[in-house]
Amino acid sequence: MDSQGMKELAGVRAADDLVKPGMKLGLGTGSTALYVIRRVGARYAAGELKGLRVFATSFQTELECETLGIPHYALNSPELAGGLDLTIDGADEIDPEQRLVKGGGGALLIEKLAAYNSASYAVVADQGKLVSSLGLRFPVPVEVIPEARNAAAGALEKLGASVKLREALRKAGPVITEHGNLILDILFREAVCPAEMETRINLIPGVVENGFFAGGPLKLKGPLVYIGREDGTVDRLWR
Repeated sequence: MDSQGMKELAGVRAADDLVKPGMKLGLGTGSTALYVIRRVGARYAAGELKGLRVFATSFQTELECETLGIPHYALNSPELAGGLDLTIDGADEIDPEQRLVKGGGGALLIEKLAAYNSASYAVVADQGKLVSSLGLRFPVPVEVIPEARNAAAGALEKLGASVKLREALRKAGPVITEHGNLILDILFREAVCPAEMETRINLIPGVVENGFFAGGPLKLKGPLVYIGREDGTVDRLWR
């Protein structure tokens, strides 16, 4: 089974196991999260998820919800009131303690807002996302305001990271996030403590958020991790 098949297995299993009628549900961003969204949409259309209220973590997710007829709301709306029962999202890397790197799709700010304001949190991924240490192979995104690009890059280098401004595809110039910011992609030369680094990066002036999901100054609830395997099975990992 290829990577997309493994992602679909994990996404469908998580959506079936975890999503219940009447939930306030956060839905993530990216290729793996799309399988969750589509399964939720199918169940909602079949009448299995009455009263569901969804928070979409990106414009991409909003559009998919609209296509599927899933009702979605702002996190500040009366329907959600700033909190969620559950968020399901993908991940770019997962270490043995189920700490994460996220934000390959550029939606890390709102993805973290959803994750850290959910009573429960689940992640779906294929087996290739499992790593021994975070930030050594897949870049950790750091969202910065445009004016802080050079200063923040210098501070990140002092933390032991190589830094690269994320460039857009099929558009000249850098990636601009949905909040008008830039993304610096960083790789570490040596293994780091994800929770410590999550906090230290966010103390740099001009940094909006970073892609370590490790608890940081808050305690990340969970996550429950669904891993699709090439043999067609799905593992559930819980710390």
